[in-house]
Amino acid sequence: MDCIFCAIEAEQAPCHQVYADDHAVAFMDINPSVPGHVLVIPRRHSPDLFALREEELGTFMTAVHRVARKVRTALDADGLNLFQSNGTAAWQSVFHLHVHVLPRRHGDMIRIPPHIEPGDPEELAQLAASIRAVT
Repeated sequence: MDCIFCAIEAEQAPCHQVYADDHAVAFMDINPSVPGHVLVIPRRHSPDLFALREEELGTFMTAVHRVARKVRTALDADGLNLFQSNGTAAWQSVFHLHVHVLPRRHGDMIRIPPHIEPGDPEELAQLAASIRAVT
């Protein structure tokens, strides 16, 4: 099996599973950004968000929501980030769709995003028009 997440889903690779249902599996990230960092994957191999069928998205996001609630409650987190990447330009390194669930604490060292600046209003309007035009 070429995909490590498919191997985890098939129980052919070890993991510390925290949740599973008919549509998704969640397990501890072996390279955690913070203590309690969990990954949620769909059971069906989908390289990225765009490969997941629309009818699968609802059940997958329901699983993400359930896992996020469990992480927040179990770890009494001050906050929580959901992080998902598509493509190498967006830092995707494992090409099986996954959502990072990151419990946050005031004062932790994660900085997402690293820098924020106000957008140019004209550019924002042009980008919005371009996005709206896609059918």
